[in-house]
Amino acid sequence: MTQAALHPMLNVAIKAARTAGAIINRASMDLDILKINTKSPNDFVTEVDQAAEAAIIETLLQAYPDHGILAEESGRAYGAKHSEYQWIIDPLDGTTNFIHGLPVYCVSIALAHRNIVQQAVVYDPTRNDLFYATKGRGAFLNDKRLRVSKRTRMSDALIGTGFPFRRGDNFKRYMKMFEEIMTQCAGLRRPGAAALDLCYVAAGYYDAFFETGLNPWDVAAGSLIVAEAGGLVGNFTGEPDFLFQREILAGTPKIYGQLVATLAPYTRVITQEALDADAAAAQPPVDAAASKKPKAAAGAEGEAPKKRAPVRIKKSEDDAQA
Repeated sequence: MTQAALHPMLNVAIKAARTAGAIINRASMDLDILKINTKSPNDFVTEVDQAAEAAIIETLLQAYPDHGILAEESGRAYGAKHSEYQWIIDPLDGTTNFIHGLPVYCVSIALAHRNIVQQAVVYDPTRNDLFYATKGRGAFLNDKRLRVSKRTRMSDALIGTGFPFRRGDNFKRYMKMFEEIMTQCAGLRRPGAAALDLCYVAAGYYDAFFETGLNPWDVAAGSLIVAEAGGLVGNFTGEPDFLFQREILAGTPKIYGQLVATLAPYTRVITQEALDADAAAAQPPVDAAASKKPKAAAGAEGEAPKKRAPVRIKKSEDDAQA
């Protein structure tokens, strides 16, 4: 798919990603003067994340002012709140790598229509590598069509992952998964930028990738790129409901199926109630007068909020003991 044949919305996303990449590349030459804040233990944000995100949002909303925005650093503060179109943005995936000068990080931009990702861009500014996809039109690295690997045996598979690093993450649960998969495959890798990891599955560098604790902006773009390269993407039980489930599995069809058998017992059920509680906790505090006003229902005005049915799965030993 040549640049001229790209979808107009994808072209805007590419422009935004390259603009953010230029900001990141300039800042990478002066890491000593970088201002770093800690969002939570082991979770950092820099002025570069914020500047890159602002540039992306400005580019997108200039072209599509009626679209919604979901971004890592600013949440839903910008854009139209109830649009059917929503841009899902991670301005700098791999911030910890960036801070240390390790050149494994990227910009991730996806466009979802009614919660289904339609356009995706992941840009690696250190290598000038542009991964992109439009739903139904294939996935590409620069101008080269991507296909997942043809490997079918776990013993031959190279698998990417990410370690849990936030407070409250269940590290013991992860180590059990790690041990099971490590003994089945040819090797495990953890570079530290989930959006790039997913693109590496699409490119055939990895045969699969799995991680827990991820947010929509970490996986939205990469998941479409994997799917358009012929791979499968889902949660640990193999179902396609992964975007807000904080767990993701992607891989070649054969390897994916074998990993579902291993990872299904470790899945976590996330209900709509839990998602609503997380969303409420993320909202800024309101004054007492405002808090007494009746709350609007989720969704469009006059509509009842949609409920997500919990996924029923077998629980791990850790869960049973909790």
